[in-house]
Amino acid sequence: MSREILTVVETVSNEKGLNPEDIFEAIEDALVVSTKKKVYTEQPEVAVRVAIDRTTGDYDTYRYWTVVADEDHEMPACQLAITDLDQEEWSIGDVKEEQIESIEFGRIAATQAKQVIIQKIREAERALVADAFEPRIGEMMYGEVKKQTRDGYIIDLGDNAEGYLARDHMLPREQLRVKARINAILYHVNRENRGAQLLLSRTHPEMLSALMQKEVPEIAEQIIEIRNVARLPGTRAKISVKTNDHRIDPVGACIGMRGTRIQAVQQELDGERIDVVVWSDDPAQYIISALEPADVSSIILDEDTQTADIIFSTNDQLARAIGSQGQNVRLASELTGYKLNMMLEAEYQQRQENESKAFIELFYERLEVDQDLAQALVDIGFTSIEEVAYVPVETFYDIEGLDDEAIDMIQERAKEVVIADELFKQQNMKEPSQELQDLEGMTVSWAYKMAQKDIITVDDLAEQAVFDLEDIEGLDAETAGKLIMKARESWFDE
Repeated sequence: MSREILTVVETVSNEKGLNPEDIFEAIEDALVVSTKKKVYTEQPEVAVRVAIDRTTGDYDTYRYWTVVADEDHEMPACQLAITDLDQEEWSIGDVKEEQIESIEFGRIAATQAKQVIIQKIREAERALVADAFEPRIGEMMYGEVKKQTRDGYIIDLGDNAEGYLARDHMLPREQLRVKARINAILYHVNRENRGAQLLLSRTHPEMLSALMQKEVPEIAEQIIEIRNVARLPGTRAKISVKTNDHRIDPVGACIGMRGTRIQAVQQELDGERIDVVVWSDDPAQYIISALEPADVSSIILDEDTQTADIIFSTNDQLARAIGSQGQNVRLASELTGYKLNMMLEAEYQQRQENESKAFIELFYERLEVDQDLAQALVDIGFTSIEEVAYVPVETFYDIEGLDDEAIDMIQERAKEVVIADELFKQQNMKEPSQELQDLEGMTVSWAYKMAQKDIITVDDLAEQAVFDLEDIEGLDAETAGKLIMKARESWFDE
């Protein structure tokens, strides 16, 4: 039978292009399964290994035991307690084995081997495909529609590779026919042994980038660089570009003579309207460019929160900035990474007045200063009592008639208010029960956050649903579900 094993290995290796070692291992696994079924039917936990000589095809079979600590000695069929052995010779983790009689590589073993080999072949073929295509993620794939499935299409990419284009990664009005040629971006390679392996998309932002690179030589040559892409697939998109050569207009190069370049891309994307925007490292200028064709009157940025107030002089300009069904502002926000708050000048002025009044009232009541000083604090930019308490003294020097002694008094008063507010917050914080804090899988932080939602006890938690806990920072849905089920265990114990 040794010759037969070598023949199987050689034949399968040549036909499937697999590593012979993978096939030897598959046959060893099959012989292990057959040995355990034939010899150790009543002891499925017995550990067996088979070693095939890669040159002769002969094989030996061994039963083995793993050396474990006494407290871990739970399966005598495959474990040995350390105290039962010579501890000078053996250590925990060592493997003791003895050779046993090998079964023949007969029909049953051959059948088992065939099944294992088929599985190994599939795994190896998927691994080869994954290795070949993972470096190509983000690259345009060209293929032919091979088959329609319930939820998408199988695309023949050539060289025995198939991609999968799901319907939700197709353009809204797109219909494909078998044998049709199609372009799509490779956005993910699935290494699992189930499901489609090469996942394709025509809605992914990289699809637009790849098409632009194909149509605009300056992008392919890296003279022009694509910085960001935002898409509403099949409807509208924005792409920001910068030039690495000041002599070249990046927008003009992307659009092409009489719009030929951009039109070729739009045609491939079912008429998707594409705005080309000049990228800028100045966020304000970048946002203004992204909102074209609207004219922005002014812009106020908060880089810490990544928000921007965009002010327009007329309703017409505001409507242009928002766009049909909010498309323009939505894409501009996605392109720039900023949350954009759109408003007219009159609205902004009214908001500023309301905020100023609120801050004046805050300082007047909490710091016990007069209205003029409260107004002066707002005028130089204070928006919270914490700021008043802890900014450098020099910040107050712009307020006329305020000496160092008065500044010290204001800041001391502000610090007292901050401390008092913190104490009030702590005194009014609800405390979770110790039982809830001790629940398996619970953290103290989560328990206190639950308590602020009136989840004080384990019974309170048991009555919740996962979505009730979704706003607790750091607690994912899976863990929340496990905590709830743990809390409900008492229901079943009763």
